[in-house]
Amino acid sequence: MAQHPFDPARYRWREVTDPSAPYLIRHDYTILGHDIEAGTLDMIVRWSNDGGHCPIHRHVGTTTILVLDGEQHLWDLGPGGTRLRHRIRRAGDHGLTRAEAEPHLESGGAAGGLVFFGNHSSDGVLYEFFDPELNLVGSVTIAELVADFEANAAGCG
Repeated sequence: MAQHPFDPARYRWREVTDPSAPYLIRHDYTILGHDIEAGTLDMIVRWSNDGGHCPIHRHVGTTTILVLDGEQHLWDLGPGGTRLRHRIRRAGDHGLTRAEAEPHLESGGAAGGLVFFGNHSSDGVLYEFFDPELNLVGSVTIAELVADFEANAAGCG
């Protein structure tokens, strides 16, 4: 069996950053496939070892997670953005996030992380985003994420 059956260099990646956030937001994603009418989107999120996170969010639909390499760190958040629980998924670990999950932060581990997300949505909405005090600031649909990826993804690597 190959050591890394998923080769990130074969895909285009969209870097996500937000210099205005009070914590480091930095990760990349690639979309493997989607069916907007069926409400599905498969993607890979990649974190380097710089401590970058995704923005605070919650999954609106059911999401399948498989850690392909490195680690996925998750912090469940409570009122005012307090960190309630820290969980770690390691390469080979599977998770299932049920619809209407609680807001959380995600990042890679000390060596980064590469994580598959299989998203399922009955109305097309994938995620809701929150500010550090957990006030809802917006959401993103499958169609919006696909459009963002197509407009901003860089070449392979």
